[in-house]
Amino acid sequence: MPIRAVVWDIDDTLFDYTGADRVALRGHLAAEGLGDRYGSVDQALARWREITDQHWGRFAAGETDFQGQRRDRVRSFLGAEVSDTEADGWFQRYAVHFEAAWTLFPDSVAVLDRLAPDYRQAVLSNSSLRNQDRKLRALGVRDHFETVLCAAELGVSKPDAAAFHAACDALALDPREVAYVGNEPDIDAGGAVAAGLAGVWLDRDGRGGRPELVRITDLGQLPGLLRGDTRFGAMSAIG
Repeated sequence: MPIRAVVWDIDDTLFDYTGADRVALRGHLAAEGLGDRYGSVDQALARWREITDQHWGRFAAGETDFQGQRRDRVRSFLGAEVSDTEADGWFQRYAVHFEAAWTLFPDSVAVLDRLAPDYRQAVLSNSSLRNQDRKLRALGVRDHFETVLCAAELGVSKPDAAAFHAACDALALDPREVAYVGNEPDIDAGGAVAAGLAGVWLDRDGRGGRPELVRITDLGQLPGLLRGDTRFGAMSAIG
């Protein structure tokens, strides 16, 4: 079956999440008087991302709710048992810095525009609809997508096949007609392939080392990949 739709990850795929996170933490730690807590912004960012992955995993397993994982991230990062109200306030102050740094990658809008005449487009994100719909609108690209699906509302997260199938169902397409593009080799591309979709790993950092996956290093490579014959079977030379 030919590819008829592209479903997108958002964070660190279309949107420079890591870049915004780094800028936000630098400003937030300074404002909170925590600038000396970590040796550098990069060390603080690495710890913040490690904590985020840990508590998102708990959320994905049904051990906490979306707000709970946010509060627990703050507590883990601060190393203190702050109240829910205090954790919410800390996170909201961080979010002000984060949102001020929001930006798309330079290749994002161009590829969304190039694909629009020939492919339907949607979003599947391991976040919440409130966050991601608002983000896409603020960045000016929400109208490119027929639907935006998020783990918090679906009750299931990537790489679970049910998450990918929910996106296909929303588009009324067979998984074989859908390509999924994301920056995580296992959660995104690998999960999509296991669910029967065509998975594309966007390896912006050039990590490589996953020959079993279809890999691109720039979104400008995606239209040619999609328009090739077969389900990317002849495109292994990319990346």
